[in-house]
Amino acid sequence: MKKINKLVLGLVAMFGLSACTDLDVPPLNVVNDEQILGSEGGVSSYLARVYGEFPMEDFRYSPNYLYDHFWVLRVPAGLTGEALCREWGGAATESTSANNINTFSDQYKLIRELNYFIAKADKYAGNFKEGQVDKWKGEMLAIRAFTYYQMVKRFGGVPLVLDVIDPVGKKNDEINQPRNSEEECWNQIAKDFDDAINLLPEKSQQRGRLNKYSAAGLKARAMVHAGSIAKYNEVSYIDQNTNKRVCGMDASLAKGFFQQAYDAAKMVEGHYSLYKGEWKADDANAQYKNFFHIFTDVTNSEVMLAREYLYPESVHGYNAYNVPHQLRGGNGYSAETCPTLDFVEMFDGLPKDADGHIAVLNADDTYKLYNDPMDLFANAEPRLRATVVFPNDLMNGENIEIWRGIYTAADAATGKIRRLTTAGETRAYQNIPEVEPKIVYSSNDTQTPYTLHNGTVMNPAGRSGYFTGSGDCALSGFTIRKYISETLTDENRLENHDDDPWIELRYAEVLLVRAEAAAELASLGDASKLSDAYQCINDIRERAGANLLTAAEKANADTFIQTVRKERRKELAFENKTWWDLKRWRVIDKEQNNRRWRVLMPFYADHADKWFFDARYDEGNRVYTFDTRWYYQEIPSNAISSSNNLIIQNPGY
Repeated sequence: MKKINKLVLGLVAMFGLSACTDLDVPPLNVVNDEQILGSEGGVSSYLARVYGEFPMEDFRYSPNYLYDHFWVLRVPAGLTGEALCREWGGAATESTSANNINTFSDQYKLIRELNYFIAKADKYAGNFKEGQVDKWKGEMLAIRAFTYYQMVKRFGGVPLVLDVIDPVGKKNDEINQPRNSEEECWNQIAKDFDDAINLLPEKSQQRGRLNKYSAAGLKARAMVHAGSIAKYNEVSYIDQNTNKRVCGMDASLAKGFFQQAYDAAKMVEGHYSLYKGEWKADDANAQYKNFFHIFTDVTNSEVMLAREYLYPESVHGYNAYNVPHQLRGGNGYSAETCPTLDFVEMFDGLPKDADGHIAVLNADDTYKLYNDPMDLFANAEPRLRATVVFPNDLMNGENIEIWRGIYTAADAATGKIRRLTTAGETRAYQNIPEVEPKIVYSSNDTQTPYTLHNGTVMNPAGRSGYFTGSGDCALSGFTIRKYISETLTDENRLENHDDDPWIELRYAEVLLVRAEAAAELASLGDASKLSDAYQCINDIRERAGANLLTAAEKANADTFIQTVRKERRKELAFENKTWWDLKRWRVIDKEQNNRRWRVLMPFYADHADKWFFDARYDEGNRVYTFDTRWYYQEIPSNAISSSNNLIIQNPGY
């Protein structure tokens, strides 16, 4: 019993439920409904459990192990071009594999718990204040909607189980019914969210729990996803046994889904707002700090739903895995997520050439030289600096030493250093015969200092890399800053010691959904909301310190859709959203097949006492692919067999 209580208390702390509640309640399988559903303590333990199983894609999420795995490896950013990851080999296949996970089993266990409460709780309404049971049912309905959303976005139509399955004779997770159509599933998700919104209070009963407007925000997310599938998906797959279209929907449904997304997002207006507590006009440093601090305080005006952790009961390892190498803790992990140059180039304020790539070369094909690596990023939009660690930027009181090597050739004294690599080069510098003699580099952090021409010594690769023999470094020339603790301690630099919060939903995402839904509606003939969409994007860009859009940029709905998509990728980077965006827009195969991502390698030029950057393809031989059949993922074989083959497999598997 004490072990059970400790687990529940951990979940209570994790989700902001009252730790003062008496939770001395036995598990459901040894007590009756009256003890659990008829008492405050029993319901608190029930809520703690279902919130603990709430399938958020948070710090403990990875594509091949899903929602509750200690290692933050195979991070979603490694699939999308957002980042290079030290243990991600290239192909996106693992993100779709059913071998390591059983989404059906795990999610239907949760769905049964939710259905049980929804079906039984009214019987005990007289034990509580008027309307209290309805509020709890609203939470259960919203979580059920979100759980089905997590399944349908992966598999298309799934069996809709809305009543309690009698477990006698079979396991709780065995579903002996065929798949519903994808359309039926999205409609049920919308209905559950609507029912939840009608029942939920305007303010959360405790921090970390759902309210009317956070449920509306989640509905907006789900409905814009459904609209994208209706409009852009080209796969159609019929279950011949039921004649239901389990993959795909008619394109005529797109407008209705986008309208629901817009309306749900609009409902949130006035109840949450973009965080601007430290923001100052024309002050890039204040804007940078303001954006960074969105993710350090879950009580700010933007946070709509967050998962809180509490050491030692509930922990993760985000800082340990992602800090720059020089800040690593005793476990030795670091730099798992290294933003690509392709990602960085999306942002404003960088010098760019006619192709939109970062301009690091002069007209004569020699490198531009800088006194400090940070000079290249002097005018970068503050949001980017709050998302990515630049070479030599300050972090936790230290300059982050990121460089690829020391350029030793004497021609640097002339200020004219010829380009090291040609366009399309993928070989490592040490494997290019004409370049290798000009560079001193290091294979790991145990470096032999190099004596410069003036007699001083310098590490060949800085304390955070790039190291040629180790992936535990700044593989792309950058590391991630978003979500990294502002004040790292020995505790949160260790694996499974971190208890910083995860923000699942924030108001910026709701504004982006509102803008996207409006732009999509305009593309389908209703341009009445395009000005509102334009304002939503400019509100986000102003807070970010980016250039505001011009009126001309909203003139064409299809072009504006692309503008909104780009803004999503920048604003929501490394929040586990981009992977699903690229999939629902049905563009990831076009963007990523046989793709290599670009990096930015800083060098110190000895005889010039200057810095330069080489923009090039990743030298780690990572080639990314995406098979179009992965738009609908493989259903686990045991889910099919345990259904007596009533559940059919998705096409191509």
